Amino acid sequence: MISGIDKKHVLDERAHPIDPADLHQIGNALIIAPHPDDESLGCGGTIALLRQQGYEVHVLFVSDGTMSHPNSPSYPADRLRQVREAEALQAVDRLDVPASNALFMRLKDRQVPTPAQASFPDAVAQMRQLLIRSKPTTVFVPWRRDPHPDHRASWQILNAVLADLPYQPRVLEYLIWLWELGDERDMPGPEEMRVWQVPIGSVMAQRDEAIAAHRSQVTRMIDDDPTAFYLSPELLAHFNAPRELFLEAIQKE
Repeated sequence: MISGIDKKHVLDERAHPIDPADLHQIGNALIIAPHPDDESLGCGGTIALLRQQGYEVHVLFVSDGTMSHPNSPSYPADRLRQVREAEALQAVDRLDVPASNALFMRLKDRQVPTPAQASFPDAVAQMRQLLIRSKPTTVFVPWRRDPHPDHRASWQILNAVLADLPYQPRVLEYLIWLWELGDERDMPGPEEMRVWQVPIGSVMAQRDEAIAAHRSQVTRMIDDDPTAFYLSPELLAHFNAPRELFLEAIQKE
């Protein structure tokens, strides 16, 4: 049974710092969030720092997030999607990202397509269009082996986009579910990925406000679905650190 691993310290020991003075190494950014809240959990502090320095940030929400409360009578899928999109806009506003820079693909939650599925090329085309339009210097995407199917599929969509893109942005991968659901096979190897660390102590309060904006995920605002998913205090504790970790593939020579 997969039950999560406690190896954050291993990645911290391997991490190279990207200090606020060096954020030009990241520059204008696109954040790929499989669900509304992933952007704040995985990259919220870094987004806030980038915006403080005037860099452009776009956020692409891949799925509609409607499987968090799949059996709520008062919040059927269409209503819940509207709630989650409104929360996403509030969250990016807390991070000083304009609402016009938040985009929604509205793929079905837990059904983000993989390469074997017929809808995969359409998802690739949508994401490719955004990259061509926004031309980010860096793309943030969930870790390729993050143990959630939508997170892995989002990475696969981006990987297909990059195979046919006129330019190659830098790609940094962020961690969400590794500590809760992963196992040893999901860990990034030292010869596979370089670990970067962005100190976010100066913007943690702002980042926490962005997380809190996702009320349907962090409170019992929707209380009529016994099967509902919430971000537990135990999960949120993994993000209660004054740094964010990112992984970058080591190029083979």
